[in-house]
Amino acid sequence: MNSTLEQLKTKFEQALIAAFGTDYAGIDPMLVSASNPKFGDYQSNAPLSLTKKLGQPPRAIAEKIVQNLDVSDLSQPPVVAGPGFINFTLKPEYLKAQLREIQADPRLGVSNAKNSQRTVVDFSAPNIAKEMHVGHLRSTIIGDCIARILEFRGHDVLRLNHVGDWGTQFGMLIAYLREVCPEALTTANAVDLGDLVAFYRKAKQRFDEDKEFQETARQEVVKLQGGAEDSLRAWNLLCEQSRREFEVIYKLLDVQLIERGESFYNPLLLSVVEDLSKLDLLVEDNGAKCVFLEGFTNKEGEPLPLIVQKTDGGYNYATTDLAALRYRIEQDQAERIIYVTDAGQANHFAQVFQVARRAGWIPENLKIVHVPFGLVLGEDNKKLKTRSGETVRLRDLLDEAIARTCTDLETRVKEEGRSETEEFITHTAKVVGISAVKYADLSQNRTSNYVFSYDKMLALQGNTAPYMLYAYVRIQGISRKGDIDFQQLGADAKILLQEEAELTLAKHLLQLSEVVSDVEQDLLPNRLCQYLFELSQKFNQFYDQCNVLKAEEPLRTSRLLLCDLTARTLKLGLSLLGIPVLERM
Repeated sequence: MNSTLEQLKTKFEQALIAAFGTDYAGIDPMLVSASNPKFGDYQSNAPLSLTKKLGQPPRAIAEKIVQNLDVSDLSQPPVVAGPGFINFTLKPEYLKAQLREIQADPRLGVSNAKNSQRTVVDFSAPNIAKEMHVGHLRSTIIGDCIARILEFRGHDVLRLNHVGDWGTQFGMLIAYLREVCPEALTTANAVDLGDLVAFYRKAKQRFDEDKEFQETARQEVVKLQGGAEDSLRAWNLLCEQSRREFEVIYKLLDVQLIERGESFYNPLLLSVVEDLSKLDLLVEDNGAKCVFLEGFTNKEGEPLPLIVQKTDGGYNYATTDLAALRYRIEQDQAERIIYVTDAGQANHFAQVFQVARRAGWIPENLKIVHVPFGLVLGEDNKKLKTRSGETVRLRDLLDEAIARTCTDLETRVKEEGRSETEEFITHTAKVVGISAVKYADLSQNRTSNYVFSYDKMLALQGNTAPYMLYAYVRIQGISRKGDIDFQQLGADAKILLQEEAELTLAKHLLQLSEVVSDVEQDLLPNRLCQYLFELSQKFNQFYDQCNVLKAEEPLRTSRLLLCDLTARTLKLGLSLLGIPVLERM
């Protein structure tokens, strides 16, 4: 099913060619959903952009396009407005036909992408022996949402967790483990190290205070890289225990990932250096092997080097990222690679991508995208931290959201005189609490910082998950109150759009496909959030202004169909955000 926007674009291009010739095939009609109803439902400002090319006034261009534009099957006659805008108002009969079509479609009119792509989404990426903290929140939630949308559009998505499971810090950890728990290096039995974060801090304190320990730690790195059996056993123990703790968070967030940490690429690092050397891209600088970058300079204005092999022969993040990129191209056969990390890593990835391009590793059909995001701030507009000044643990943040939701729900249930089971309250609080955290993050433009506020994200009013979930619950309440089975309304039931609120809701329901397609391309989940928020608002206005259960037939069935389509759209849209719905709240 082609969306309304796709149909209009096709007809617009045909009119443009008819009016001005084939040279104008493929020109963007610049069609957008009109934000103001007086401008119709869609608006094109392409005539304004064509003025210079055609050497004619934009209004004259618009009028000539309109003369050749046949949209009679879906729109009222297009209107030229202002300096040269073309406004389209959809016909009610077209809206009704489209609604009936999506009513019968489990995907609600959202088609699969025309060309399925093998896509790698690299997100989350915590570090072994360190707690997942609020800094991992955005990467995990945004990355999962992007993966869900791409999967729904039919792309072959590989969800990768580039875990920090290799490097010099493991020398420190293994050396400390050898001191405090030597049996962990000699026995095959699992050893519980307790709180890994506390373990890491003690090891770091030991490293910072004792030069002899520092040397021991360095030797442990060499032994680990050399494949010493006891060192590998200790490394595996640390990784496995971290993995179990990460999995608790991922299960709570309902996030699926395939772990492929830094260690996976370790055997490939030498070939990266050798191949860059063969291409004459490497320059030795103070004993380190580097690629000097184009467009990047240091404070002195000198070309900035990207170090791929350090003076001591070791490697760094850039080397690993180059190996990972090449593996994803050659072995995973990726056609699109998406890196979801904080904005502070933008330069790092730009440099890595530049080296890979200069090396000729990136084929023409591959699109590599860095998806940056801003910081999570406290209500003091500073980086979110605990009262003691430490980074907020992600598990604590999620638990707090659930606990607050539980308290609010218990209070509301008591005030309403309802009797609910403990199981109902526990389940509802968990769904609403986690959903509120996810939605609060996804509803922000990811490139911006945002202020984390439990009060705002858990509110039943405003652009929040509880508001959206409540709109869905309200529709299920209509079903229960009227003893309605939406699936039994009948394929031949008519949709009547008599009231303005019905028309407004109908038009919005038909925009889901356009919104999902936009997010697939620009990777901005907040656009889907805004669509769902506006859908909830428009449904609530419809509900307030149009009686559903007490309406006479066939209007009653028509409005029930609109309710059902709204509920299904909310459910589908929220699922793409990683948010489940509830039948009651």
